[in-house]
Amino acid sequence: MTKLNDLAVEYLEELIEQKLLEIVGDPDSELRLEKGFKEKLERRLRNVPRKVSHDEVLKKFG
Repeated sequence: MTKLNDLAVEYLEELIEQKLLEIVGDPDSELRLEKGFKEKLERRLRNVPRKVSHDEVLKKFG
């Protein structure tokens, strides 16, 4: 059995969150996105900005 002091804080937080969701459920499960918001979100996800390297920024602005 794993001892509490052997667990990473992030892992312990994740375990606690999972247990709380099991007990009380997901408070957002019944929420729905408005149509306009959903469309904007989908548009933003399709238009992922390209990453610019540090060297490119220096050439342009340095």
